[in-house]
Amino acid sequence: MTASWRFSAIGERHRAMGSKLEDWGGMGTAWTYDKDQNEEYLAIRTKAGIMDVSGLKKVHINGPHAAHVIDRATTRNVEKIDPGKSRYACMLDDRGKFVDDCVIYRMGPNSWMVVHGTGAGHEQLTMAAMGKDVSIQFDDNLHDISVQGPMAVDLLEKFVPGIRNLNYFNHMHTTLFDRPVMISRTGYTGERGYEIFNRGQDALHIWDNLVEAGKPMGIIPTRFTTLDWLRTESYLLFYPFDNSETYPFPDEPCGDTLWELGLDFTVSPGKTGFRGADEHYRLKGKERFKIFGVKLEGTTPADEGAELLQSGKQVGHVTIGMYSTLNKHNVGIARMPVNCAKSGTKLTVRNLDGKEMACTAEPLPFDDPKKKKRTAKG
Repeated sequence: MTASWRFSAIGERHRAMGSKLEDWGGMGTAWTYDKDQNEEYLAIRTKAGIMDVSGLKKVHINGPHAAHVIDRATTRNVEKIDPGKSRYACMLDDRGKFVDDCVIYRMGPNSWMVVHGTGAGHEQLTMAAMGKDVSIQFDDNLHDISVQGPMAVDLLEKFVPGIRNLNYFNHMHTTLFDRPVMISRTGYTGERGYEIFNRGQDALHIWDNLVEAGKPMGIIPTRFTTLDWLRTESYLLFYPFDNSETYPFPDEPCGDTLWELGLDFTVSPGKTGFRGADEHYRLKGKERFKIFGVKLEGTTPADEGAELLQSGKQVGHVTIGMYSTLNKHNVGIARMPVNCAKSGTKLTVRNLDGKEMACTAEPLPFDDPKKKKRTAKG
Protein backbone atom coordinates (compact mmCIF):
# COMPACT_ATOMS: atom_id res chain seq x y z
CA MET A 1 0.00 0.00 0.00
CA THR A 2 1.15 3.54 -0.73
CA ALA A 3 2.01 5.40 2.47
CA SER A 4 -1.28 6.95 3.60
CA TRP A 5 -1.47 10.14 5.61
CA ARG A 6 -5.01 9.61 6.93
CA PHE A 7 -6.02 7.06 9.55
CA SER A 8 -8.94 4.67 9.01
CA ALA A 9 -10.50 3.68 12.32
CA ILE A 10 -12.10 0.66 10.60
CA GLY A 11 -8.89 -0.55 8.98
CA GLU A 12 -8.44 -3.51 11.33
CA ARG A 13 -11.86 -4.86 10.35
CA HIS A 14 -10.93 -4.69 6.66
CA ARG A 15 -7.65 -6.50 7.31
CA ALA A 16 -9.51 -9.23 9.18
CA MET A 17 -11.54 -9.82 5.99
CA GLY A 18 -8.38 -10.16 3.92
CA SER A 19 -7.81 -6.60 2.73
CA LYS A 20 -4.27 -5.22 2.49
CA LEU A 21 -5.78 -1.72 2.19
CA GLU A 22 -5.03 0.42 -0.83
CA ASP A 23 -4.51 4.17 -0.70
CA TRP A 24 -7.48 6.24 -1.85
CA GLY A 25 -7.57 9.93 -1.09
CA GLY A 26 -4.77 9.44 1.44
CA MET A 27 -6.62 6.78 3.45
CA GLY A 28 -6.19 3.02 3.49
CA THR A 29 -9.33 1.64 1.81
CA ALA A 30 -10.65 -1.91 1.36
CA TRP A 31 -10.26 -2.62 -2.37
CA THR A 32 -10.25 -6.40 -1.80
CA TYR A 33 -11.70 -8.98 0.58
CA ASP A 34 -11.17 -12.73 0.79
CA LYS A 35 -14.60 -13.58 -0.61
CA ASP A 36 -16.57 -13.54 -3.84
CA GLN A 37 -17.15 -9.98 -5.01
CA ASN A 38 -20.29 -11.04 -6.88
CA GLU A 39 -21.83 -11.90 -3.50
CA GLU A 40 -21.34 -8.28 -2.45
CA TYR A 41 -22.80 -6.91 -5.69
CA LEU A 42 -25.88 -9.12 -5.31
CA ALA A 43 -26.28 -8.14 -1.66
CA ILE A 44 -26.42 -4.41 -2.51
CA ARG A 45 -28.77 -4.91 -5.45
CA THR A 46 -31.18 -7.27 -3.63
CA LYS A 47 -30.64 -6.72 0.13
CA ALA A 48 -28.00 -4.27 1.35
CA GLY A 49 -24.28 -3.85 1.91
CA ILE A 50 -22.23 -1.99 4.50
CA MET A 51 -19.26 -0.11 3.08
CA ASP A 52 -16.53 2.13 4.51
CA VAL A 53 -16.23 5.24 2.32
CA SER A 54 -14.36 7.32 4.88
CA GLY A 55 -11.72 8.20 2.28
CA LEU A 56 -14.12 10.86 1.02
CA LYS A 57 -12.94 14.30 2.14
CA LYS A 58 -15.22 16.27 4.43
CA VAL A 59 -14.79 20.06 4.50
CA HIS A 60 -16.68 22.33 6.89
CA ILE A 61 -17.38 25.88 5.69
CA ASN A 62 -18.69 28.30 8.29
CA GLY A 63 -19.21 32.04 8.55
CA PRO A 64 -21.18 34.92 7.03
CA HIS A 65 -19.57 34.43 3.60
CA ALA A 66 -19.84 30.61 3.54
CA ALA A 67 -22.67 30.54 1.01
CA HIS A 68 -20.80 32.95 -1.27
CA VAL A 69 -17.69 30.74 -1.21
CA ILE A 70 -19.63 27.61 -2.17
CA ASP A 71 -21.63 29.55 -4.76
CA ARG A 72 -18.39 30.72 -6.40
CA ALA A 73 -16.69 27.30 -6.26
CA THR A 74 -19.57 25.07 -7.42
CA THR A 75 -22.21 24.87 -10.14
CA ARG A 76 -25.23 24.93 -7.84
CA ASN A 77 -27.34 27.87 -6.64
CA VAL A 78 -26.71 27.28 -2.96
CA GLU A 79 -29.44 29.65 -1.76
CA LYS A 80 -31.92 27.09 -3.06
CA ILE A 81 -30.57 24.52 -0.56
CA ASP A 82 -32.49 24.54 2.73
CA PRO A 83 -30.94 23.43 6.03
CA GLY A 84 -31.21 19.65 6.28
CA LYS A 85 -30.89 19.21 2.51
CA SER A 86 -28.03 18.64 0.09
CA ARG A 87 -27.21 18.77 -3.62
CA TYR A 88 -24.79 17.08 -5.97
CA ALA A 89 -22.54 19.63 -7.70
CA CYS A 90 -19.44 19.99 -9.86
CA MET A 91 -16.41 22.27 -9.75
CA LEU A 92 -14.62 23.69 -12.80
CA ASP A 93 -11.36 25.44 -13.52
CA ASP A 94 -11.02 28.71 -15.43
CA ARG A 95 -11.13 26.78 -18.71
CA GLY A 96 -14.61 25.47 -17.90
CA LYS A 97 -13.21 21.98 -17.37
CA PHE A 98 -14.21 19.52 -14.63
CA VAL A 99 -11.86 19.27 -11.64
CA ASP A 100 -14.07 17.61 -8.99
CA ASP A 101 -17.59 16.76 -7.94
CA CYS A 102 -19.09 16.98 -4.49
CA VAL A 103 -22.19 16.88 -2.33
CA ILE A 104 -23.09 20.18 -0.63
CA TYR A 105 -24.80 19.82 2.77
CA ARG A 106 -26.46 22.81 4.39
CA MET A 107 -26.21 22.41 8.15
CA GLY A 108 -27.62 25.83 9.13
CA PRO A 109 -27.88 29.48 8.03
CA ASN A 110 -24.09 30.00 7.79
CA SER A 111 -22.92 26.43 8.25
CA TRP A 112 -22.14 23.92 5.48
CA MET A 113 -20.26 20.73 4.75
CA VAL A 114 -18.87 19.83 1.33
CA VAL A 115 -17.90 16.19 0.71
CA HIS A 116 -15.65 15.45 -2.27
CA GLY A 117 -13.32 12.77 -3.59
CA THR A 118 -9.76 12.90 -4.92
CA GLY A 119 -10.09 15.97 -7.15
CA ALA A 120 -9.26 19.60 -6.39
CA GLY A 121 -12.36 20.34 -4.31
CA HIS A 122 -10.58 21.54 -1.19
CA GLU A 123 -8.28 23.77 -3.22
CA GLN A 124 -11.26 25.24 -5.07
CA LEU A 125 -13.02 26.12 -1.83
CA THR A 126 -9.86 27.57 -0.30
CA MET A 127 -9.29 29.72 -3.38
CA ALA A 128 -12.84 31.06 -3.27
CA ALA A 129 -12.48 31.85 0.45
CA MET A 130 -9.51 34.21 0.03
CA GLY A 131 -10.34 37.51 1.74
CA LYS A 132 -13.78 36.34 2.90
CA ASP A 133 -15.26 36.13 6.40
CA VAL A 134 -15.32 32.34 6.47
CA SER A 135 -13.49 29.37 7.96
CA ILE A 136 -12.54 26.28 5.95
CA GLN A 137 -11.76 23.11 7.93
CA PHE A 138 -10.85 19.71 6.54
CA ASP A 139 -12.31 17.19 9.03
CA ASP A 140 -10.13 14.08 9.03
CA ASN A 141 -11.80 12.63 12.12
CA LEU A 142 -15.22 12.34 10.50
CA HIS A 143 -15.80 8.83 9.11
CA ASP A 144 -18.48 7.76 6.63
CA ILE A 145 -20.16 4.34 6.74
CA SER A 146 -22.46 3.74 3.79
CA VAL A 147 -25.43 1.34 3.99
CA GLN A 148 -26.78 0.78 0.49
CA GLY A 149 -29.54 -1.41 -0.94
CA PRO A 150 -33.30 -1.93 -0.83
CA MET A 151 -33.19 -3.29 2.74
CA ALA A 152 -30.97 -0.51 4.11
CA VAL A 153 -33.99 1.32 5.50
CA ASP A 154 -35.29 -1.91 7.10
CA LEU A 155 -32.01 -2.26 8.97
CA LEU A 156 -31.74 1.35 10.09
CA GLU A 157 -35.35 1.78 11.14
CA LYS A 158 -34.69 -0.68 13.99
CA PHE A 159 -32.44 1.93 15.57
CA VAL A 160 -33.34 5.33 14.08
CA PRO A 161 -36.92 6.58 14.54
CA GLY A 162 -38.24 8.45 11.50
CA ILE A 163 -35.61 7.17 9.08
CA ARG A 164 -38.31 6.08 6.61
CA ASN A 165 -39.43 9.69 6.33
CA LEU A 166 -35.99 10.92 5.30
CA ASN A 167 -36.22 11.90 1.65
CA TYR A 168 -33.56 11.62 -1.05
CA PHE A 169 -30.74 14.17 -0.57
CA ASN A 170 -31.94 15.08 2.92
CA HIS A 171 -30.05 14.50 6.15
CA MET A 172 -30.80 14.26 9.86
CA HIS A 173 -28.84 14.59 13.11
CA THR A 174 -29.54 11.74 15.49
CA THR A 175 -27.89 8.92 17.43
CA LEU A 176 -27.08 5.39 16.31
CA PHE A 177 -26.08 2.76 18.88
CA ASP A 178 -25.86 5.60 21.41
CA ARG A 179 -23.37 7.57 19.34
CA PRO A 180 -23.95 10.98 17.67
CA VAL A 181 -24.25 10.76 13.88
CA MET A 182 -25.51 12.60 10.84
CA ILE A 183 -27.38 10.31 8.45
CA SER A 184 -27.71 11.40 4.84
CA ARG A 185 -30.05 9.85 2.26
CA THR A 186 -27.30 9.67 -0.35
CA GLY A 187 -24.96 7.12 -1.88
CA TYR A 188 -23.07 5.93 -4.94
CA THR A 189 -24.81 2.71 -5.93
CA GLY A 190 -28.06 3.61 -7.69
CA GLU A 191 -29.95 2.01 -4.79
CA ARG A 192 -31.81 3.43 -1.83
CA GLY A 193 -29.03 4.15 0.62
CA TYR A 194 -27.73 6.10 3.57
CA GLU A 195 -24.38 7.56 4.58
CA ILE A 196 -23.66 7.62 8.29
CA PHE A 197 -21.21 10.36 9.25
CA ASN A 198 -19.62 9.59 12.61
CA ARG A 199 -16.62 10.43 14.75
CA GLY A 200 -13.51 8.33 14.30
CA GLN A 201 -13.67 7.16 17.92
CA ASP A 202 -17.20 5.82 17.27
CA ALA A 203 -16.60 4.24 13.86
CA LEU A 204 -15.68 0.70 15.04
CA HIS A 205 -18.60 0.61 17.46
CA ILE A 206 -21.08 1.64 14.76
CA TRP A 207 -19.54 -0.65 12.11
CA ASP A 208 -19.58 -3.72 14.38
CA ASN A 209 -23.16 -3.15 15.47
CA LEU A 210 -24.38 -2.62 11.92
CA VAL A 211 -22.62 -5.78 10.70
CA GLU A 212 -24.04 -7.84 13.57
CA ALA A 213 -27.57 -6.46 13.14
CA GLY A 214 -27.43 -7.00 9.39
CA LYS A 215 -26.36 -10.66 9.46
CA PRO A 216 -29.85 -12.18 9.93
CA MET A 217 -31.09 -10.05 7.02
CA GLY A 218 -28.35 -11.13 4.62
CA ILE A 219 -26.74 -7.68 4.80
CA ILE A 220 -22.96 -7.95 4.57
CA PRO A 221 -19.79 -5.82 4.52
CA THR A 222 -18.73 -4.91 0.99
CA ARG A 223 -15.41 -3.73 -0.42
CA PHE A 224 -14.98 -0.27 -1.88
CA THR A 225 -14.32 -1.53 -5.42
CA THR A 226 -17.72 -3.22 -5.62
CA LEU A 227 -18.83 0.33 -6.36
CA ASP A 228 -17.26 -0.09 -9.80
CA TRP A 229 -19.79 -2.76 -10.73
CA LEU A 230 -22.68 -0.73 -9.38
CA ARG A 231 -21.63 2.57 -10.91
CA THR A 232 -21.23 0.95 -14.32
CA GLU A 233 -24.90 0.05 -14.36
CA SER A 234 -26.03 3.28 -12.71
CA TYR A 235 -23.97 5.88 -14.69
CA LEU A 236 -21.94 7.17 -11.77
CA LEU A 237 -18.61 8.62 -12.86
CA PHE A 238 -15.46 8.25 -10.78
CA TYR A 239 -12.75 10.90 -11.16
CA PRO A 240 -10.13 10.50 -12.61
CA PHE A 241 -10.88 7.03 -14.01
CA ASP A 242 -13.45 8.20 -16.57
CA ASN A 243 -11.65 11.45 -17.37
CA SER A 244 -8.98 12.74 -19.71
CA GLU A 245 -6.53 12.67 -16.80
CA THR A 246 -6.56 8.93 -17.54
CA TYR A 247 -7.35 9.12 -21.29
CA PRO A 248 -5.59 12.29 -22.49
CA PHE A 249 -6.03 13.85 -25.89
CA PRO A 250 -2.79 14.31 -27.88
CA ASP A 251 -1.29 17.80 -27.53
CA GLU A 252 -4.08 18.97 -25.20
CA PRO A 253 -4.03 19.64 -21.45
CA CYS A 254 -6.23 17.36 -19.38
CA GLY A 255 -9.79 18.42 -18.72
CA ASP A 256 -13.33 17.53 -19.82
CA THR A 257 -16.43 19.68 -20.08
CA LEU A 258 -19.67 18.91 -18.30
CA TRP A 259 -21.29 18.63 -21.74
CA GLU A 260 -18.89 15.81 -22.61
CA LEU A 261 -19.32 14.01 -19.30
CA GLY A 262 -23.10 14.36 -19.24
CA LEU A 263 -22.90 16.33 -15.99
CA ASP A 264 -24.32 19.62 -17.30
CA PHE A 265 -27.47 18.93 -15.25
CA THR A 266 -25.47 19.94 -12.15
CA VAL A 267 -25.49 23.60 -13.27
CA SER A 268 -28.43 25.37 -11.70
CA PRO A 269 -30.63 26.96 -14.40
CA GLY A 270 -29.40 30.43 -15.30
CA LYS A 271 -26.51 30.38 -12.86
CA THR A 272 -23.49 32.55 -13.69
CA GLY A 273 -20.50 33.70 -11.69
CA PHE A 274 -19.13 30.33 -10.66
CA ARG A 275 -15.55 29.60 -11.60
CA GLY A 276 -15.32 28.65 -15.28
CA ALA A 277 -18.93 29.63 -16.02
CA ASP A 278 -18.26 31.67 -19.15
CA GLU A 279 -16.13 28.95 -20.69
CA HIS A 280 -18.64 26.28 -19.66
CA TYR A 281 -21.40 27.97 -21.62
CA ARG A 282 -19.12 28.79 -24.55
CA LEU A 283 -18.09 25.15 -24.92
CA LYS A 284 -21.64 23.87 -25.34
CA GLY A 285 -21.87 22.11 -28.70
CA LYS A 286 -18.08 21.78 -28.99
CA GLU A 287 -17.85 18.31 -27.46
CA ARG A 288 -14.78 16.28 -28.51
CA PHE A 289 -16.36 13.07 -27.17
CA LYS A 290 -19.33 11.87 -25.14
CA ILE A 291 -19.66 9.56 -22.19
CA PHE A 292 -22.07 6.85 -23.33
CA GLY A 293 -22.87 3.23 -22.61
CA VAL A 294 -21.87 0.06 -24.43
CA LYS A 295 -23.60 -3.32 -24.33
CA LEU A 296 -21.34 -6.26 -25.21
CA GLU A 297 -22.10 -9.70 -26.56
CA GLY A 298 -21.27 -12.66 -24.31
CA THR A 299 -20.35 -12.63 -20.63
CA THR A 300 -16.70 -11.50 -20.70
CA PRO A 301 -16.67 -7.91 -19.43
CA ALA A 302 -14.64 -5.12 -20.97
CA ASP A 303 -11.35 -4.46 -19.24
CA GLU A 304 -10.75 -1.10 -17.64
CA GLY A 305 -9.28 0.98 -20.47
CA ALA A 306 -10.24 -1.49 -23.23
CA GLU A 307 -10.03 -0.01 -26.71
CA LEU A 308 -13.27 0.90 -28.45
CA LEU A 309 -13.19 0.33 -32.21
CA GLN A 310 -15.36 1.31 -35.17
CA SER A 311 -14.66 -0.37 -38.50
CA GLY A 312 -11.33 -1.57 -37.14
CA LYS A 313 -10.13 1.89 -36.04
CA GLN A 314 -9.76 2.87 -32.42
CA VAL A 315 -12.20 5.65 -31.56
CA GLY A 316 -12.34 5.58 -27.76
CA HIS A 317 -12.06 3.57 -24.58
CA VAL A 318 -14.28 1.62 -22.21
CA THR A 319 -13.45 3.12 -18.83
CA ILE A 320 -15.17 0.41 -16.77
CA GLY A 321 -17.17 -2.71 -17.56
CA MET A 322 -19.07 -5.48 -15.79
CA TYR A 323 -21.24 -8.54 -16.42
CA SER A 324 -24.30 -8.74 -14.18
CA THR A 325 -25.35 -12.21 -13.04
CA LEU A 326 -28.53 -10.56 -11.78
CA ASN A 327 -29.57 -8.53 -14.83
CA LYS A 328 -27.86 -10.81 -17.38
CA HIS A 329 -26.25 -7.96 -19.28
CA ASN A 330 -22.63 -7.19 -20.19
CA VAL A 331 -22.25 -3.42 -20.04
CA GLY A 332 -19.73 -0.61 -19.75
CA ILE A 333 -19.17 3.13 -19.58
CA ALA A 334 -17.23 4.48 -22.55
CA ARG A 335 -15.63 7.60 -23.98
CA MET A 336 -16.60 7.71 -27.66
CA PRO A 337 -16.99 10.15 -30.56
CA VAL A 338 -20.15 12.24 -30.51
CA ASN A 339 -21.42 10.67 -33.74
CA CYS A 340 -21.11 7.19 -32.20
CA ALA A 341 -23.09 8.09 -29.08
CA LYS A 342 -26.41 6.95 -30.50
CA SER A 343 -28.40 3.90 -29.50
CA GLY A 344 -27.58 0.90 -31.67
CA THR A 345 -24.29 2.14 -33.15
CA LYS A 346 -22.21 -0.97 -33.87
CA LEU A 347 -18.77 -1.00 -32.26
CA THR A 348 -16.13 -3.45 -31.09
CA VAL A 349 -14.32 -3.75 -27.76
CA ARG A 350 -10.74 -4.97 -27.76
CA ASN A 351 -9.63 -6.20 -24.35
CA LEU A 352 -6.09 -5.99 -23.07
CA ASP A 353 -5.45 -9.62 -24.12
CA GLY A 354 -6.36 -8.71 -27.71
CA LYS A 355 -9.73 -10.48 -27.68
CA GLU A 356 -12.40 -8.55 -29.56
CA MET A 357 -16.12 -8.52 -28.72
CA ALA A 358 -18.98 -6.97 -30.65
CA CYS A 359 -21.02 -4.32 -28.88
CA THR A 360 -23.52 -1.56 -29.47
CA ALA A 361 -23.69 1.93 -28.08
CA GLU A 362 -26.58 2.30 -25.64
CA PRO A 363 -27.75 5.16 -23.41
CA LEU A 364 -26.94 5.22 -19.70
CA PRO A 365 -27.93 4.17 -17.10
CA PHE A 366 -28.58 0.47 -17.63
CA ASP A 367 -30.17 -0.07 -14.21
CA ASP A 368 -33.23 1.86 -13.00
CA PRO A 369 -33.08 4.65 -15.62
CA LYS A 370 -35.91 6.59 -13.97
CA LYS A 371 -34.11 6.49 -10.58
CA LYS A 372 -37.15 5.12 -8.81
CA LYS A 373 -35.14 2.96 -6.40
CA ARG A 374 -32.85 5.62 -4.96
CA THR A 375 -35.69 8.16 -4.61
CA ALA A 376 -38.37 5.82 -3.17
CA LYS A 377 -40.43 7.17 -0.28
CA GLY A 378 -41.79 5.39 2.77
